[in-house]
Amino acid sequence: MTTENTSAPASASAPVRFDTKIAVLLREDLETWQRLNVTAFLVSGLGSTAPEVIGEPYADADDTAYLPMFRQPVLVFEGTKESLTAAHTRALGRGLPVAVFTSDLFATGHDGDNRAAVRAVPKDQLDLVGLAVYGPRNAVDKVLKGSRMHP
Repeated sequence: MTTENTSAPASASAPVRFDTKIAVLLREDLETWQRLNVTAFLVSGLGSTAPEVIGEPYADADDTAYLPMFRQPVLVFEGTKESLTAAHTRALGRGLPVAVFTSDLFATGHDGDNRAAVRAVPKDQLDLVGLAVYGPRNAVDKVLKGSRMHP
């Protein structure tokens, strides 16, 4: 998978266009705190499974070191329960890396319980409230078909 951008080097006014896309799709009926929590959880696995998405560490003018972050934007979308199910099916069908967050995870207290809650439900019966997907820009766009940018 190509992860480099296809544009000339970016200047301060020219944005970089990446060949890949990181996207989060949230169910439209979530509370604000749930949207933030789900987004944070969904993108947390990308750096360990797709290290090319992580940029270089940061430092301020005093040389204080800060953690690296994604090297490209994370685009956040929203949609209906049905659009999440459709996007999930399309992402799996394309073999793209996917993270899922189900409604059951709001009632769990730690990682082991989270994994057990997802493991207990067949993929076509997951009550998805969010998913994250990473891959070639065009493939991710097709996965998100019918979704809209988060307001």
